[in-house]
Amino acid sequence: MNTLLSVVAVLAAFSATAAPAVGPDIVWKKLQGGVEYAALGEADQRLHVVRIDPNRAPLVAAMAKAGDKQPHTAARWCRERGLVVAINLGMYQIDHLTNVGHAHAPGHVNNGHWSSKYKSVLAFAPGKKALPGAVLLDLDVDGSKERVADYGAAVQNLRLIRAPGQNAWARQERRWSEAAVAMDKQGRILFLFSRHPYCMHDFNAKVLALPLGITTAMHVEGGPEASLSIHGGGIDLDLDGSYETSFNENDDEAKQWPIPNVLGVAHK
Repeated sequence: MNTLLSVVAVLAAFSATAAPAVGPDIVWKKLQGGVEYAALGEADQRLHVVRIDPNRAPLVAAMAKAGDKQPHTAARWCRERGLVVAINLGMYQIDHLTNVGHAHAPGHVNNGHWSSKYKSVLAFAPGKKALPGAVLLDLDVDGSKERVADYGAAVQNLRLIRAPGQNAWARQERRWSEAAVAMDKQGRILFLFSRHPYCMHDFNAKVLALPLGITTAMHVEGGPEASLSIHGGGIDLDLDGSYETSFNENDDEAKQWPIPNVLGVAHK
């Protein structure tokens, strides 16, 4: 199959609804300056994508541990923090407050420990104007920790895709609804959400085959905790996951679960 036909075939599986795809192109819906949205796929296998230019629309983290210490749904985080979009910051520990990997934001350290198992880190809130608004780095690359030190916020999570666009997962039987954060070749940050459960090898292969230009990606949550809320540009969506092997093997979840930490963009 030639390249154009393969792209069209993938888009047929992830064809758009609110933002339809035409041929190999994706049509984006503007949410606000620097933030846009597309939905790819049939209703039962839809991939939701929010694309963010972090130089125009800075990323922010909201953490319960730094405030009332109460988890909230992504929808409520959006309402209370004035966010146009919000996705999970990462998986959390049994205290329902602390990120599993390292996490800090200006004025607050959520988890000061760096996990040796997690190879992806998103750094944002740059300390210098000349720096990109955000970077998603592979921690097993020399100099990555030094680059993180130039930013006021960072979150470490399980790696899905290593630079420059290499699937980091082998095939496995376990699958789940997925919330992920990625970066493209232009340095834009993408929030990815699929309620339809995938094993991560297949999820990675699907998003890499789409014309999104993804170079790196990390897992931020799976199963019923996976969440994405979008409130801007005439779009109001509060998405929640459901299925997760050996935990919640059904598609019955109808509402978002409360989560302690989110990554988002403030309304302008």
